Amino acid sequence: MKERKRENRLFNTSIRTAIFIYFTVTALAAGLLITFFLYKRLSNQVLEVVREENQSLIGQAARSVESYLRTVMKLSDSLYYGAVKNANLATQSIYDELMLLYDSNKDNVDNIALFSEDGSLVEAAPAARVKANVDVTKEDWFLAALEKTENQHFSLPHVQYIFDGGEDQYRWVISLSRAVELTRGTSTSQGVLLVDVSYSSLEQLFDGITMGTGGYVYLMSGDGELLYHPKMQLIDSGRVKENHRAAAGYRDGNHLEEFEGASRIVAVKSIGYTGWKVVGVTPEHVVSLNTIRTRLFIVFLIALILFVLALINAYISSRITDPIKELEKSVGVLEEGNLDAPVYIGGSYEIRRLGKSIGDMAAQIRVLMQDIVREHEAKRKQEFDTLQSQINPHFLYNTLDIIVWMIENEQKAEAAQAVTALARFFRISLSRGKSIITLGDELEHVRSYLMIQHMRFKNKFSYEIRAEEGLLGLGSIKLMLQPLVENAIYHGMEFMDGDGEILVAAWKDGEELYVQVSDNGLGMTERQVERLFSDGPHTASPKGSGIGVKNVNERIKLYFGEEYGLSIESEPDEGTKVLLHLPAAPYEEAARKEWGMAALFDG
Repeated sequence: MKERKRENRLFNTSIRTAIFIYFTVTALAAGLLITFFLYKRLSNQVLEVVREENQSLIGQAARSVESYLRTVMKLSDSLYYGAVKNANLATQSIYDELMLLYDSNKDNVDNIALFSEDGSLVEAAPAARVKANVDVTKEDWFLAALEKTENQHFSLPHVQYIFDGGEDQYRWVISLSRAVELTRGTSTSQGVLLVDVSYSSLEQLFDGITMGTGGYVYLMSGDGELLYHPKMQLIDSGRVKENHRAAAGYRDGNHLEEFEGASRIVAVKSIGYTGWKVVGVTPEHVVSLNTIRTRLFIVFLIALILFVLALINAYISSRITDPIKELEKSVGVLEEGNLDAPVYIGGSYEIRRLGKSIGDMAAQIRVLMQDIVREHEAKRKQEFDTLQSQINPHFLYNTLDIIVWMIENEQKAEAAQAVTALARFFRISLSRGKSIITLGDELEHVRSYLMIQHMRFKNKFSYEIRAEEGLLGLGSIKLMLQPLVENAIYHGMEFMDGDGEILVAAWKDGEELYVQVSDNGLGMTERQVERLFSDGPHTASPKGSGIGVKNVNERIKLYFGEEYGLSIESEPDEGTKVLLHLPAAPYEEAARKEWGMAALFDG
């Protein structure tokens, strides 16, 4: 009986009292405190050394890039002042001068071209011609050169596609452009000199530059656009993220930032003239003390403190930690997913209370997980059905048949137009998995679809899309218009005797956005309209996307709320009007809601 009472008193003792009795709090706290401050001081010193080394390394990389750019700019000056400026293009050719400079710099330069103000090619080295369907006057580098004639302009990395060339004509380049003065006889006019710098030669400048374990260096423009990154392809695909937008606002020097839950040291160095920035990134956790003597001293000090405390507290700590270890084992079983496992309840009063609370929490988690799983499965099933039905093989096969027919009948321009429309159609259909896109992209998607169907049905119907410029940046749901237009074609006018007309119009009323799809087709009865919203299988055409009206209506309500959706007005032989009601929210705001919903279900 006395032993049981003593055990009860022990179990009812608070953990705070047990720690006070069994542990030498003062010695432990003092030893660890001294070690902590010593380590922090030495770590700060090491951190400062690493920052200085990083800044030196970044400065060296920036000087290399700056020297590289000066070399290209000197080439541009040589082309202009040595070949173009003093040449009379009415009586002589400067091809030999261009070719000579190209041969001297072909390891770094892909193309050299001289254009007149109207975009016509004057000379090019190596010999090339501009593609027939390309208007160089609309290219960014051309417009930039004529806008600020006194400057030389560097573009972002891009694929140079304006020239007809060999097998490697689609190469990544950085275009340098500048306005030049062209002389023809007694008259002068403006032109544009283009030097395409090989992107691979820029990449080589960063080969071998490292920032320690896990560190890397990248190059960006002054406004935060990436010019070079060792994981460029992964960033473009969305599999890897980089904090370059925030880094664009950093001044030269070292910065400590938090990105995706990790601290990192960011060194920034600007490059003159272009405003480009070289950025070095080093994870903070890899920064360690850099001398063996310091490391050994810290290890010895920690080992000594731990050894002394281990001798003093070997027995008494076990009396407190054993119940905690048992509870930890129970929590580990719960973490592995076995929520039905019993939770250990024992030890001091607080630990027993904690064990009971964990058991109750596990029971609540089981209930919540069952609810979340049901909601998650329903949401995922809807997303899967939507994605699965976005691209119907019949539509793709029919479109490809049209393109093949056009090519066989030597209608190359029409075939190219169809291929372009099909590419835009699938690009927006995929949208990197996003469900929220801009209204402009959604209208462009339905425009591409109508263009393809217009070719397929041999102009059996006409179409028009109306939307003010200010509406194109508003948020919209992907693939909400194409199923409605599809129904208008296949159900509304495929069997009409006359010509069909389809109108897609968007307007804004206060804080509300309305988009209407109307046609003059066969129309529907009231019962047919009700059937479109019924819980049974939808009536989308097997030739089209497979997305029903009910699906579109539910997706609008899911993303924007029950007060939004679509309504249908239709009369037999008089046509159909489908009105979509959405909030007039900017795309960024609508996209944030989508990300929040994705986080809710993924979390």
